[in-house]
Amino acid sequence: MFTPSKFPTQCFVALLFAFCASSLAANWQATVTKDPAGNFPELRPLRASYRFGWSGLTAATAEVHFTKPSRDRFQLDGTGRTIGLVRALWKLDVNHRAAASAETLHPIETQQTESYRSKKIVTHLNFTSSGVTQTRTEGQGGTAETKTRQFSFPDLFDLHSAMLYLRSQPLRDRSVYRVVVYAATNAYLATITVVGREKISVHAGTYNAIKLDLQLKRINKHFELEPHRKFRRATIWVSDDADRLLLRIEAQIFVGTVFAELQSVHFDSPRS
Repeated sequence: MFTPSKFPTQCFVALLFAFCASSLAANWQATVTKDPAGNFPELRPLRASYRFGWSGLTAATAEVHFTKPSRDRFQLDGTGRTIGLVRALWKLDVNHRAAASAETLHPIETQQTESYRSKKIVTHLNFTSSGVTQTRTEGQGGTAETKTRQFSFPDLFDLHSAMLYLRSQPLRDRSVYRVVVYAATNAYLATITVVGREKISVHAGTYNAIKLDLQLKRINKHFELEPHRKFRRATIWVSDDADRLLLRIEAQIFVGTVFAELQSVHFDSPRS
């Protein structure tokens, strides 16, 4: 209860909490992992297929092709689509291409096209060492509208390059990595914790796996952290071998738990 005699103390406590909250919010940038790309063997060119869904229901499929078209460049080409009953309710076809530096594992550019029943969204991200320029066109034909925005932050990742960077690291048990990822329209602080090792079976086979915990916070235009409105957390398994393949993701989102799982993988060439 407020009393005049306690007013100075209450004011001091309120100011102290406000200062601490402001300091913690500002200091998140100091917690971002600064380590360069690790020396773990680079990912071999491959083709892989995944399925997506929830509660045992397959809602979508995707095909990815990872290549190294030149000495200094990695590239990921992917296509995805909803299927079955889900497609009847929500038609979506996705084409995705991402390029990253083979030396630093930082992104170069990303192009994504989303085709829905009544509209198309094309997103292009052009990365530099100081940030990203996003160009997004939404609509159909003459009604399409294009918007451009910039986000300035050094050494950003996209989804593709973030995976390459993390798999290059030692990934020792209980280690923590924090990276800033720009995914399509927003920047996020991703905190990845190595939970441990375990065996996991997916459609593609049974693997010794590294288990990771993923948490996301949205970074707003004032560089303040905000909760993700739809995503709560995710568990990720990658193979604990020389390939470190993405095996399975289980994400807790606003509609429940959804998953992505490796169905098949074929390497373009044998390991030397």
